[in-house]
Amino acid sequence: MHDLPQQLANGLLLGALYGLIAIGYTMVYGIVQLINFAHGEIFMIGGFGALTAWLWLPDGTGVLVALPVMILLGMVFSVTVAIGAERFAYRPLRGGPRLAPLITAIGLSLVLQQLVWSFYPKARDGALSFPHFEGGRIDLGAFSISRGDLFLLIAAPVCMIALGVFVSKTRTGRAMQATSQDPDTAKLMGINTDRIIVTAFGIGAAFAAIAAVAHGLKYGEVQFRMGFIAGLKAFTAAVLGGIGNIYGAMIGGLVLGVTETLATAYMENVPGMSMFGGGAWKDVWAFVLLILVLLLRPQGILGSRGADRA
Repeated sequence: MHDLPQQLANGLLLGALYGLIAIGYTMVYGIVQLINFAHGEIFMIGGFGALTAWLWLPDGTGVLVALPVMILLGMVFSVTVAIGAERFAYRPLRGGPRLAPLITAIGLSLVLQQLVWSFYPKARDGALSFPHFEGGRIDLGAFSISRGDLFLLIAAPVCMIALGVFVSKTRTGRAMQATSQDPDTAKLMGINTDRIIVTAFGIGAAFAAIAAVAHGLKYGEVQFRMGFIAGLKAFTAAVLGGIGNIYGAMIGGLVLGVTETLATAYMENVPGMSMFGGGAWKDVWAFVLLILVLLLRPQGILGSRGADRA
């Protein structure tokens, strides 16, 4: 058990990554009751947008200097695709059968994957190298983290604090809460609900782009299929925390990340359970946890509180 602090640190960092992506799911669901299964691909597009910025920059540009440009272009790519999806794929189906936008989201997910596959020929052969910080790991006493994790360590709490302030203190944030609680009444009170919904899609996509940059810095690569599993994990995190609850999304991500990491590291040492340990089962445990939560507490860890939904 001497490496437990390290495994907990790994799990919390992984969970913060899931939480950043999950916020996009939970914000959109909180307002329009739509599970946007294309959100994983929006995350992936943010990673390729950041990589595009890196390739455009002059040779010799340092990662630290390039990082703001990479984040900005990744957000532009993700937000543009998310807003376009809302306007042309989801908005025409609003008010229709609930199954229609869900199927549309799955179809859009496949389309976005293939578009990236087409525009990045090198991506067809596998992962593309993503810039990363040089140097070894940073020793923090009982555990260590990679230099790429530093960005995630800073970005996750900053984004959560900024989002909390935005939702609770700004005029647009209060309009988002009103639209979440009763869109028809919000519209009668003069709130432009279409603009609010677009804002929710845009904020969720921006968070996904930041998560994609963090993913690239952490693992040193991006690939056109990376949004599928990450999107499912983020959806699981949103359900764990209480889908529609923006704070629950991050908490669900942290719980999921720690559970996945500890199960991967220690399950093989449990008598009679050795075959379920190791990295091959790491995705399975996420959904085992999801099933347990749905059976025991279907509303999620925090549930859906109107004041916290956006």
